[in-house]
Amino acid sequence: MKILVTGGAGFIGSAVIRLAIARGHAVVNLDALTYAGCLHNVASVASGPGYSFERADIRDRAALERIFSRHRPDAVIHLAAESHVDRSIDGPSDFIQTNITGTFNMLEAARRYREEGQSPEDFRFLHVSTDEVYGSLGKDGLFSERSPYAPNSPYSASKAAADHLVRAWHKTYDLPVLTTNGSNTYGPFQAPEKLVPVVILKALSGAPIPVYGSGENVRDWMFVDDHAAALLTVLERGAPGRRYNIGSETEVANLTLVKMICSILDRKRPACAPHADLITFVTDRPGHDLRYAIDPGRLRDELGWRPSVPLAAGLEETVQWYIDHAATWPPARRRVEGSL
Repeated sequence: MKILVTGGAGFIGSAVIRLAIARGHAVVNLDALTYAGCLHNVASVASGPGYSFERADIRDRAALERIFSRHRPDAVIHLAAESHVDRSIDGPSDFIQTNITGTFNMLEAARRYREEGQSPEDFRFLHVSTDEVYGSLGKDGLFSERSPYAPNSPYSASKAAADHLVRAWHKTYDLPVLTTNGSNTYGPFQAPEKLVPVVILKALSGAPIPVYGSGENVRDWMFVDDHAAALLTVLERGAPGRRYNIGSETEVANLTLVKMICSILDRKRPACAPHADLITFVTDRPGHDLRYAIDPGRLRDELGWRPSVPLAAGLEETVQWYIDHAATWPPARRRVEGSL
């Protein structure tokens, strides 16, 4: 296939592109290269014949229509989004414009592409969303595709709105869409405002490691290569109009995760051990959801996907990657310095 990937210079998007290219697909990387996008993330495949890049903003409808017409993709994986909860609390406007209006523009550009007869008959549009649209769980239960939406942050509300637009374009215009709602993802190349790279890079520099509240908030943690493989599985074999939850069934409290990372660093950088002494509890985030947990049964039973990277192994690989790249990856250094 020729796959148009929005947000392909970002964390998950670049992992999708690297995997898609490895599997023989052609890829068009559409990215605005804002703070979360970096072409370094796709440097390993960028010189290959199956890769092309378009710098564009999904808020620019005319640019999107030109790109669809120029490249004539067989499928879309729509990942471009503002994604950091803290940023959405401090400045929600960008999240409304990018996640809602930008998704609307993508849907309309795809609809026009099909209605003008440019798209292949089996064209499909995969919208990548988050488990945060479901709100917060108590100590028991799992999110399924039947869970009601109850977003609690500007970020999750904007993604929930985008999910509803995608569903409506399928029902109203028969656009062949698929939607995924994924759990917390970690791994190499992640922007350092997220928890795992914040912990690693703060610890490597000997700075306090910030943990919200008491660190009891629980998340389902999934390695980025697993998430990328799940997205390609849904794109290739999912049923249009269907929604699939993606998770690793690996629930861990934030404080436990931070201590796991510190333990790995103690082995790799024993001169600075114990790194857990750097843990500093900070004022909790407003509206901080207590627990997310995913039931990936539909994805497993219908499409045969299962995660392959255990949390301990994924964290080991991630920590080593940041150790190897902390001094030479400029975006990481710039973003971790400051108010994180």
